[in-house]
Amino acid sequence: MLAWTEAAMPATPDFGTAPFLVIWETTRACDLACTHCRASAAPGRSPGELTTAEGRALLAETAAMGTGVLVLSGGDPLKRPDLCALVEEGKRLGLRMGTIPAATPALTEDVVRRLAGAGLDQLAVSLDLPRADLHDEFRGVAGAFARTMDAVQWAHRHALPLQVNSTVCGRTLPWLAETAALVERLDVVFWEVFFLVPVGRGAALGGLTPAECEAAFEILHRVHRRARFVVKVTEAPHYRRYVAERGAERGGAKMPGLLRRAEGPGGTVGLAPRGVNAGKGFAFVSHTGDVYPSGFLPLAAGSVRRGRFADLYRTAPLFRALRDPDRLGGRCGRCEYRAICGGSRSRAFALTGNAFATDPWCGYRPRPA
Repeated sequence: MLAWTEAAMPATPDFGTAPFLVIWETTRACDLACTHCRASAAPGRSPGELTTAEGRALLAETAAMGTGVLVLSGGDPLKRPDLCALVEEGKRLGLRMGTIPAATPALTEDVVRRLAGAGLDQLAVSLDLPRADLHDEFRGVAGAFARTMDAVQWAHRHALPLQVNSTVCGRTLPWLAETAALVERLDVVFWEVFFLVPVGRGAALGGLTPAECEAAFEILHRVHRRARFVVKVTEAPHYRRYVAERGAERGGAKMPGLLRRAEGPGGTVGLAPRGVNAGKGFAFVSHTGDVYPSGFLPLAAGSVRRGRFADLYRTAPLFRALRDPDRLGGRCGRCEYRAICGGSRSRAFALTGNAFATDPWCGYRPRPA
C-alpha cells in the first residue's frame, strides 16, 4: 500500500499545482432516497455519464498532476459495471483509490471481495444514525442500516480498510455522541463527518446554529484525541480553528498537529498537512465531466470533455480566487484562522449566494488586527 506522507505532497503551499483529493461522481444513479442527497439521485443512469475511456483519461490526468487520492463516488458507483476496472486502472497509475457504494442489495460480499481484489485502498460506508429505524428513515429505504453492518463485516473479512461517513444536521445532531460510540466499535481506519450543506434534497433539512456546531465539535474532538482511526471533518473547516484553540496553537498559519495525520492505521489514507477547502486542495468532477471546486458548490470551471483537468484546476479564475484568502469577505476575511479554515465556501454560497461570504454556521469573532 502506498504511503502518502507530507514529503510526497506538492510543494506549493496553497495547492496551486495539484489537489490533495479528487472526487469523481461516476454516476448519479442510486436506489436510495436519502433525505440529504446533494444530487437528488434517481435509479436510472444518465446517457451523458463519462465513458470508461473518458474515466481512464481522467484518472491518468489526475495521477500526472501529482494528486495522490481519488474517490469514485455517486449516486451509487455500483451502478457502473466498470467500477472494478476503474479501481484497477487507478492503482496501475499509482493513485490511492476509494469508493462509496450505497447500502442496497447490489452491495454484496462478492462485490466487496472483487473490490479488494482490484486493489481498492479504502471502502466507505454511510452511517448517519446509531439505530436501524432512525438510519433507514434518513436514507429512505428499509434495511439500509442492516446492509451497512453487513458491509462492515465483509470489509473486515476481506482485509479491506473501512471508512465510515456520517452526516451532521439538525436531525442527526442529537444522536451524534451515540453514533460516535458506534463508529468506535466498528474497527474503522477513517471517520469522515460531513456537516450538511443545504443543497438538493438537503435544502429541506434543518441546519445548525453556530453554537450547535461548537457542541458537535466538542463531541468530535473527544473522539479525535483518543481514537486510533483518522477523524476528518468535511464542510465545517472551522473545526480546525476549534482544535487549534484547544491546543493553544494560535495564529492560523499552521494546521494543528491533530489535523495533520499523514496516515491512518496500517498505512491507510490520512489527512492533508495543510488546510483543504473547495478548490484549494480539492476538486470534484461530475458524472458528465464538469469540474467544480466542490460537489456542494455548483459553480463549474469547465469540463474535462472540453479542456484539460489540470488546466482547469490550476488556472480557472474561480479556482484561483478560492485559493486566495484575501478574496474572503466578512468575518472569514478578517479571521486569523483563515489560512487553515476559510469557512465552508459551499455553505456560504448555498445560504447567501456569495461563495466568498462568511460561513453562516461559524460564530467565531476574529481578534482585532
